[in-house]
Amino acid sequence: MPNLTTPFGFDSTAAEVMDDVDLAGKRAVVTGATSGLGVETARALAAAGAEVLLGVRRLDAGQKVAEELRRITGNQAIDAAPLDLSDLASVSAFARAWNGPLHILVNNAGVMALPELERNALGCEMQFASNFLGHFMLVVRLRHALASAGGARVVSVSSTGHLFSPVVFDDLDYRFRPYDPMTAYGQSKTATVLLAVELTKQWSGDGITCNAVNPGAIATGLQKHTGGLRTPEEFQKTVEQGASTSVLLAASPLVEGIGGRYFENNDEADVVTERAEKLGRAGGVANYALDGDNASRLWREASVLTSSP
Repeated sequence: MPNLTTPFGFDSTAAEVMDDVDLAGKRAVVTGATSGLGVETARALAAAGAEVLLGVRRLDAGQKVAEELRRITGNQAIDAAPLDLSDLASVSAFARAWNGPLHILVNNAGVMALPELERNALGCEMQFASNFLGHFMLVVRLRHALASAGGARVVSVSSTGHLFSPVVFDDLDYRFRPYDPMTAYGQSKTATVLLAVELTKQWSGDGITCNAVNPGAIATGLQKHTGGLRTPEEFQKTVEQGASTSVLLAASPLVEGIGGRYFENNDEADVVTERAEKLGRAGGVANYALDGDNASRLWREASVLTSSP
């Protein structure tokens, strides 16, 4: 089956993708929406008429963003709520507070390349906990809300960083391997792709689909531990361009009913069997990130890890 392509590409912006898309009556959650891609994703959805809740670690910052988005979009149905994805009790509280249907969930929040090994209260490596495990628990706890929406979409924000590591099931938390910031980041971003695969497999009967997205190389606070964005300028994107594929998957009729896939530059990506070594040219999705057995195993592991809170 050929890859799905759209009329949009590398240079397309979120506003261009959302042109003529009407989200009136739709309700959306965007995690990590205090800066960068999260803010632009929320703005584009709100500008199309959606009610948008920002899931944020720092509520004061989230409220300021919500106020600014209300001002620039004219949409008053934008608010913020506390959500710390590394803390499963916080995730559970956020999900319990949600009432009614949820049409769009954008799992955007993330941390990258933490210089030292950190673990959350469960003992999980922090990038795995924040980028994947918290989002896994969030979607599971919001399943009823997603199912009741009829045709809900989940967007799982990944990265070309997933090409640095598969999920190492026998050592998720670096208890045997020497800790490495980039392979830990890579493992967590592979996990976000596998989430899209298994969620679609298990929940498509409820009308819920999930796709993973590589937004591209965008200079944001995400690179604060890497010395800034190092991708050559010709391969970099603006925030507006980076958010375009997220909103495509969240709202465009062009991908209605599509799930379990990985997109970049507004098209479905090619499967690759090795990572390009030249900085900036790495792209595609690793075969291990779309593997059904890996996805099912990760879902089982995550279900056990998140069973208590």
